[in-house]
Amino acid sequence: MLHLYHCVSARSFRCLWMLEELSLPYQLHMLPFPPRGLARDYLTINPLGTVPLLLDGDVRLTESAAICEYLVRRYGNGQLDVLPDDPEFGRYLNWLHMSDATLTFPQTLVLRYRFFETAERLQPQVAEDYQRWFLARLKAVDHGFAYGQFLCGERFTAADVAVTYALQLATHLGMESKLPPGASAYWQRMQQRPTFMNALKIEEQAALKQGVSPTPSPQIRP
Repeated sequence: MLHLYHCVSARSFRCLWMLEELSLPYQLHMLPFPPRGLARDYLTINPLGTVPLLLDGDVRLTESAAICEYLVRRYGNGQLDVLPDDPEFGRYLNWLHMSDATLTFPQTLVLRYRFFETAERLQPQVAEDYQRWFLARLKAVDHGFAYGQFLCGERFTAADVAVTYALQLATHLGMESKLPPGASAYWQRMQQRPTFMNALKIEEQAALKQGVSPTPSPQIRP
């Protein structure tokens, strides 16, 4: 049994969506955000106090893009993956890792300096600068559909899951109206995917059942 530790709307949503895409059995453990401050017992399982955490027997993974790659390579049977001998392999890997290193990273600084710091430590200019950085990097996504409706042409892959989360987070941060046209249309398409909608329902139901707020952190006010 796979175990996923997750917070509502956190990067671990990538992993939850991947589990649904691959129809894998798993147990979902919902945590309040931030877990290192509000779920201290979690530190005995993950000293970093971060999500995601995926447990698969003795295997422990804490990076959302790595978990996406792990799941498709270990359990996907070719689904959602691009193999090394495929001409799209390099493109696929680049999108998969760009999703977090380039797209989600600046958003975490917007979160910190616009919402999560104490009043005297909020930095509106820093938050604005990193928002602009994120939106500028979205130009790559906007130009990514020259080959088809997905990032690797006409096939949906783990890279789409990973990049879509960055657009989901942008929406929570009030940036949806600022998305460039191609990225905006892509985000609208991805929201209609049945597995995406199902993952959202599972997230909400699990949060309510486990006594966690089913909405993003109340400190976020787009």
